[in-house]
Amino acid sequence: MSTHELYTGNPGEPVWQVPAAGSARFSWEYADGRERLLALYQKGKDKQWDGAKRIDWGIEVDPYDPLGTPEEALPLYGTRHWDKLTAKDRGELRRHYASWNFSQFLHGEQGAMVCAARIVESVPDLDAKFYSATQTMDEARHAEVFGRFLHDKVGMLYPINDSLQGLLGDTLRDSRWDMPYLGMQVLIEGLALAAFGMIRDTTTKPLPKQLLAYVMQDEARHVAFGRMALRDYYKQLTDAELREREEFVIEGCYLMRDRLLGVEVLENFGIAAKEAALISEQSGFLHLFRKLLFSRIVPCVKDIGLWGERLQRAYLDLGVFDLGDSNLDLLMSQDEEIAEALDRERFAAEESARVAEVEAAIADGSAAS
Repeated sequence: MSTHELYTGNPGEPVWQVPAAGSARFSWEYADGRERLLALYQKGKDKQWDGAKRIDWGIEVDPYDPLGTPEEALPLYGTRHWDKLTAKDRGELRRHYASWNFSQFLHGEQGAMVCAARIVESVPDLDAKFYSATQTMDEARHAEVFGRFLHDKVGMLYPINDSLQGLLGDTLRDSRWDMPYLGMQVLIEGLALAAFGMIRDTTTKPLPKQLLAYVMQDEARHVAFGRMALRDYYKQLTDAELREREEFVIEGCYLMRDRLLGVEVLENFGIAAKEAALISEQSGFLHLFRKLLFSRIVPCVKDIGLWGERLQRAYLDLGVFDLGDSNLDLLMSQDEEIAEALDRERFAAEESARVAEVEAAIADGSAAS
């Protein structure tokens, strides 16, 4: 079945073309490299995995409750529209929200793949090119598994959110080589990581928990890469150049807070856009979700050296300034540990099942004799 048959609305032209800008850069220095980056490159090679094998795709998923979302987490809960919904309607609403979230993850991962490839092309240092090549493969795998989850388990996709598409386009059109790092690694992937983590930690369903945990294990390396590369580079920039990048961050953060709310879902349930936005704004769950969306972005922005007065004021206005002191390294190590723990649990269960199967066969053989 074509993906276009599963979209809830017209996704636009089959191919979105973003004019390329900037230079492709080659380096003839093959011997030297930053030890930290080369170690991350080695880890990127060691940690490659197969999305068709590591994830247990045999797990059944109820498309009308893919995540085990409680009613209280749905923005319509407690509004005048809620009581009008039948049990079937509420299941359909859960399906739409899961589809919307994972569709944006899917589109974002394709964007991350293109940005990583752009970094390979444009970054001047060979060690960064090496690592970005492994990240390009990671992002391809992420797009693969999110696409499979939506096609095979949910059966519905949403087009890319206009604001996400706009931010992605601005990131790719900028000719400065550091902008794919800043726009994708820090902003878009920082937001995605927080969203992944919230769903990973609240879902009661094993398949999406596996999927998100394994993707987040990769993303922990990607954020580390962006921090290393940008921290080194931004030390060399003038105040004016830093302010330009801070303006980009401020605009992107407001855009994500105000526009990535899933209003399209409510519109598909017959609610006018203005009321849908108001319902989303007033949702207690989404209010918490919006603050958590910045839990990975703010400490990363501070760490790489973008912490001017205007940016600090913007984060105070957004109510997320205090997140600047979060321990990003701890968050990332926890992401890796959760994925490894899932693997241990899964392999232990499989080993137990194999032992039980062998014991049963021995018992059957003994009984027959």
